[in-house]
Amino acid sequence: MSVPFVDLSALHASCETEIRQAIDRVIAGGDFILGQELRDFEAQFAAFCGAACAVGVDSGISSLELALRALGVGPGDEVITVSHTFIATVSSISFTGARPVFVDVSPDTCTMDPSKIEPAITPRTKAILPVHLYGQAADMDSILDIARRHHLLVIEDAAQAHGARYRGQRVGTLGDAGCFSFYPAKNLGAFGDGGMLLTNNPDLAEKVRMLRNYGQREKYHHVFLAYNRRLDTLQAAILRVKLAHLDAWNAARRAAAAHYDRRLSRLDRLVLPKVGPQRDHVYHLYVIQHPSRDALAAHLQRNGVSTGLHYPIPVHLQDCYQSLGIGRGALPVTESLASRVLSLPMFPTMTPQQIERVCGLIEEFERT
Repeated sequence: MSVPFVDLSALHASCETEIRQAIDRVIAGGDFILGQELRDFEAQFAAFCGAACAVGVDSGISSLELALRALGVGPGDEVITVSHTFIATVSSISFTGARPVFVDVSPDTCTMDPSKIEPAITPRTKAILPVHLYGQAADMDSILDIARRHHLLVIEDAAQAHGARYRGQRVGTLGDAGCFSFYPAKNLGAFGDGGMLLTNNPDLAEKVRMLRNYGQREKYHHVFLAYNRRLDTLQAAILRVKLAHLDAWNAARRAAAAHYDRRLSRLDRLVLPKVGPQRDHVYHLYVIQHPSRDALAAHLQRNGVSTGLHYPIPVHLQDCYQSLGIGRGALPVTESLASRVLSLPMFPTMTPQQIERVCGLIEEFERT
């Protein structure tokens, strides 16, 4: 039995009729840019998450960059974030002209370690940008407490955590802004790229609406120079359909994760995902750690099981960030994770037989 890393075709088959009807509505209406389906999706996603405002944009990185710009982050500022993440988290900071400042992550949850934040704060620090990684919220109580005491902004990178909760509250609504990606493989994925910004600040939402649409408050009235970063109406219509299924799909992911946990907990060399207190994990990824990660991945691949590496090269060690002068050893937990983490297949339509196949092969590897 082969097991894919992600199976989008099975997921979409479960709501194919609804999606085709949504696409047909948009085609029939001819309202392709900033149309009614987009406005409806923004309202529904805001309500789903418990936010006052939502602004659809063309990608996750746009949501991050425009949030930072709209909040006044720019040249001369510093933003504290993590290196164990996809590069968009960090490059969004750089694109504003600000400087990313890296802190290490906690070894248990792989999210920002709050104990590392205050030593990294300088007079130039403007914001903290935590990442809700793999589908689990960062330690937001501690992060928000530090931000309040130092008068810092908090922008949440929730690109992997659609629907996740922290103390019962949906992520993306805890800080000054929350940023989401709708890349197809996300828990809530489009049929292409897309993103969303959430905020409880109507003025911030209005600024981002202008930033995504050429700086216009109304058509042909350009207040400042800006971009075309709009979420397509067609993608919004598809996402509206899928949003109605998101909680059920996340529950299926948690069930698959629990199955993995039961089967793999007896293996001494494996470190399984840990869920922090007061957090509701939605398992965008199911990430284990293993000292012989590459050999285990090769064994699974030879036997028809696809896996992923998130993330084998920390951002601070990427070629494009060598100018920051951060060498190996600066972030020991992050660098250790880079050589140990392995993402196992995870998607809502996984069958028990597929999970058993993956776990059986891992047990086989451990016996050799």
